[in-house]
Amino acid sequence: MTALETTLAKSGTGRSGRSAWRTRRPTSRRIWEQQYVDRLRYTDVVVVVAAVAVAQYIRFGEVAVGTGSTMGHFGMSVALAAIWIGFLAIFRTRSPRVIGTGAEEYRRIVSATFRLFGVIAIVSLLARVDIARLYLAIALPVGLLGLLLNRWLWRRSVSHKRSRGMYQTSVLIVGSRDAAVSMAKQFERAPEAGYTVVGLCLPGYAPEDEATLTIEGSHIPILGDETSVVDAIETSGADTVAVTATEHLGNKGIRKMIWDLEKKNVDLVVAPGVVDVAGPRLVMRPVAGFPLIHVEKPQYNGATRFSKTAFDLMFATSVLVVIAPVLLVLAILVKATSRGPVFYKSERMGIDAKPFPMIKFRSMVQDADKRVDALLAQNESAGGVLFKMRDDPRITAVGRVMRKFSLDELPQFINVLRREMSVVGPRPPLRREVETYDGDVRRRLLVKPGITGLWQVSGRSDLSWEETVRLDLSYVENWSMVGDILIIAKTVKAVAGSDGAY
Repeated sequence: MTALETTLAKSGTGRSGRSAWRTRRPTSRRIWEQQYVDRLRYTDVVVVVAAVAVAQYIRFGEVAVGTGSTMGHFGMSVALAAIWIGFLAIFRTRSPRVIGTGAEEYRRIVSATFRLFGVIAIVSLLARVDIARLYLAIALPVGLLGLLLNRWLWRRSVSHKRSRGMYQTSVLIVGSRDAAVSMAKQFERAPEAGYTVVGLCLPGYAPEDEATLTIEGSHIPILGDETSVVDAIETSGADTVAVTATEHLGNKGIRKMIWDLEKKNVDLVVAPGVVDVAGPRLVMRPVAGFPLIHVEKPQYNGATRFSKTAFDLMFATSVLVVIAPVLLVLAILVKATSRGPVFYKSERMGIDAKPFPMIKFRSMVQDADKRVDALLAQNESAGGVLFKMRDDPRITAVGRVMRKFSLDELPQFINVLRREMSVVGPRPPLRREVETYDGDVRRRLLVKPGITGLWQVSGRSDLSWEETVRLDLSYVENWSMVGDILIIAKTVKAVAGSDGAY
């Protein structure tokens, strides 16, 4: 009996049997991915055709073919739509590697669209072809917004299906016990990512060892050691193998695994082992015949910082203009319902640990700061660094409503205009928090604190101190403009649902 068969026998399952964990096997990823890509392709075509049709109607007044001039306009629209659809395919905006999660899918759509219109502009300039600028000025934003909205709606659909156990990728994890358990926990905690762990292969595993591990309430079978991967795939039905540590496999072991998986049409992913560093900072370069992953330094200066500052100023100005009536109503309510000033200025530590007054609508009684010491024993924050109480007696009735929907934080857009904060960034810390920071946590101070951030869209006040720090450091290490826009969009959803707010 092989080690794998022994393991299956211990867990109450054989090659002809079924066990509780076998019910975890999702529908083949190849099937649902192809169906999903086909639907994306169809709706992309509909959006692009609709965009050029709207542009033609607004600019030229007709869509149908009629006179010779409208025939030319119709032909131009057909050509633009065809090329646009081609660019979406060339830039692989429907690649299974990017659809469904992350910012890369949106980035590719934006890149493909802007490059298309850039090519059109260059060609028209060099060939001296007069293309109606208003026509293009309408087609570009309408089509781009339509494509992004289309993907967002499809992603909502995928997220809903994944929460019901559909649209899953079955994963076999190979690596040391600690690394494998850590990865499995992350997958189990994020069902919207669509990864279901169907088995583990742990180096050094012996048939007499335990047959399963319980991770986040799920019983995951151990299907052997690093040499049992091929048999484990057959047993578990995995369509992806995730390797968390390569030291036990070595170069020859990894190469053999790649060749074996290619025959079975199974994907291989390797975790680089670089905590919270991802995206464009990881660059693969061959050195002396070895493929090495180079970790680029974070970009905090130059054009990157300028673009973030410009975005902050424009966004904050636009928001303050739009919400001015809301600010006025809230100011009146705060003043009319409790004694004290309308605004509360709390000292926070900004970039490079420079203090600044963070402006908020006052949501507590006037002498709230003087009561903190008396309430410290009731602190509900894990770790004790932050002070949080779900039923804080200092909060006023109006303040409780404002906090539930984060309305008390709206004046912080003034801090953004004063260049003390960003729209998106790490959580603004108190001085006493910064005094407890060690060397790693101080990296949060390399960028301006934000009105919102990963901490805001990932649980808000329900997060532990360690998780808040991890999210802030992840943001600092992997900042991108597309990421900021996605966080802003998720913030609107989180605030509307008042998740984790108190």
